[in-house]
Amino acid sequence: MTKRILKVAVGGFGAIGKAVAAALDQGIDGLELVAISARDVTKAKAHMSAQFRRSYDVYSLDALATTADVVVECCPAHLLDQVARPTLEAGKVVVVASVGGLLDAPHLKEIAARTGGRILVPSGALLGLDAVQAAAQGRIDSVTIITRKPPASLRGAPAIEKLGLDLDGLTDPVQCFAGSAQDAINGFPANTNVAVALGLAGIGTERTRVEVWADPTVDRNTHSITVMSHSANMTMKIEGIPSEDNPRTGRITPLSVISTLKRLTAPLVIGA
Repeated sequence: MTKRILKVAVGGFGAIGKAVAAALDQGIDGLELVAISARDVTKAKAHMSAQFRRSYDVYSLDALATTADVVVECCPAHLLDQVARPTLEAGKVVVVASVGGLLDAPHLKEIAARTGGRILVPSGALLGLDAVQAAAQGRIDSVTIITRKPPASLRGAPAIEKLGLDLDGLTDPVQCFAGSAQDAINGFPANTNVAVALGLAGIGTERTRVEVWADPTVDRNTHSITVMSHSANMTMKIEGIPSEDNPRTGRITPLSVISTLKRLTAPLVIGA
């Protein structure tokens, strides 16, 4: 029997999109990169010409689903609908990196249920989401995530601008937010997708408690998670190395997307 090859398109060509597309270009068994979407088409084509084995067609975000079986969303959260809606309407798979955008788009889940499409959320910069999901089949009492980031990685966040915080002048850690994951994503749309993913995996984003710290004493994006449940108590910590292209994104984030894609065709899947 001939193995089916899934065609993959990548929506967004920033730090995450480039890394995912590059891995697909190098070759992943059972997957084929067929198209990308980029804000600057000329720049994207030049990058592919210099860094990739071949060049790929560049489509608008809403047209990617016409070329592929699987579309990977690697855009700012406000563009999620442009990528996901047509993909799901076609009954296809969308891999969502901007998981925080799902909170403002409940219709996407409804479309997927109607058409048979699927929304896949990679674990991103977190560990233990499978264990949290398992605990959620029983009773979880509380989930807390404390995020500490180098000040530069918080630059441009709406909550930071509202606070008027001088990130360049910090000498000690400063707590910038304390509240729910539901509210955290509004103030830190590029920094707290991990908290939203944790909330969706566990007891919901409204009950998941979040702290965000601008911390000049750390050089890595650090997340400390505590889960108290009827089946197990968990304490987890990850220190993600920031991407050179975008300090708000950890190096592990695109690797998590690549891992999710590989699971689509792998003969053995661990941690499902």
